Amino acid sequence: MAKDYYEILEINKSATDEEIKKAYRKLALKYHPDKNKDKGAEEKFKEVAEAYEVLSNKEKRETYDKYGNANYTEQQSSRPNHQQHFYTYQGDGRSTFRDFFGTDDIFSAFNQFSSFDFPQMNPQFNSFPSKKFCDDSYMKQDPPIQYELFVSLEHIYKGGIKKYKINKNNFLGNGQVVKEEKILNIEIKPGWKAGTTITFPKEGDKRPNIIPADIIFVLRDQPHKLFTRVGNDIEYTASISLKESLCCSLILDVPTLGGEIKKIDFSHEVITPYTTKVIPNLGLPSHKDPKTFGSMKISFKIRFPSTLSLDVRNQLMALLP
Repeated sequence: MAKDYYEILEINKSATDEEIKKAYRKLALKYHPDKNKDKGAEEKFKEVAEAYEVLSNKEKRETYDKYGNANYTEQQSSRPNHQQHFYTYQGDGRSTFRDFFGTDDIFSAFNQFSSFDFPQMNPQFNSFPSKKFCDDSYMKQDPPIQYELFVSLEHIYKGGIKKYKINKNNFLGNGQVVKEEKILNIEIKPGWKAGTTITFPKEGDKRPNIIPADIIFVLRDQPHKLFTRVGNDIEYTASISLKESLCCSLILDVPTLGGEIKKIDFSHEVITPYTTKVIPNLGLPSHKDPKTFGSMKISFKIRFPSTLSLDVRNQLMALLP
């Protein structure tokens, strides 16, 4: 028996695309077999999906309208192979539902659209609160997507823009998915601490009737080959020879996050493994006041010779206290 897709969706032949979507939305929620246990509900659910798949597609709808309700299936099967551009429904109503609503869950989908009139709805649906269609304050939002963003200490010292590429899917509601690449420009403020979060609202996948997820970046300090961060201060370990540590002649070249080399005078002291020196204003800027800087704490790693000749040992024995 031929099917009248317009009759199945309870619309007339002049229905707009929006009216077709609204009709499918209403009837798919009404007859979904996970909620409606009436006899025949599952078959009706499939029929509604089949009707929507045809009428929501411009080419399929034109073919259906051209050949009429009674002859549509016959026309599809009788055409030569090279002319077959027609639609054969596979009977997967749940797939159509998932593509349209962006979810398999009838309860999530129903909560998004419970403002529609369901005169034949089973009584168990009455427990859902009324909500306004497409009002963001009532629509469900996908959970946030979180990324760790590793940033160099130099970048935190100076601030600036860091680019991050994301890939997301745009579900069109008719089974089509458009993949999109987007570059997010993340502004790093000088002195930002690890754990700082940067949020890009609604930049996640776009699905029908769902608010896209927020994208959240959590700032992490990228391990540095020279420095260790402690708040706004940084720690630096200088490697020096035993001779430099003992002879009170050390002028140390100290690298900085700004790129300059600072010469620090240690020429009046013996350097031990426990020696430290704090140099003001060579650390990171404060995120509250970028003109205020932390300190650099310098400690030392002394390189001892692996062997000593007998002559050198005797000289050291004579010279050292």
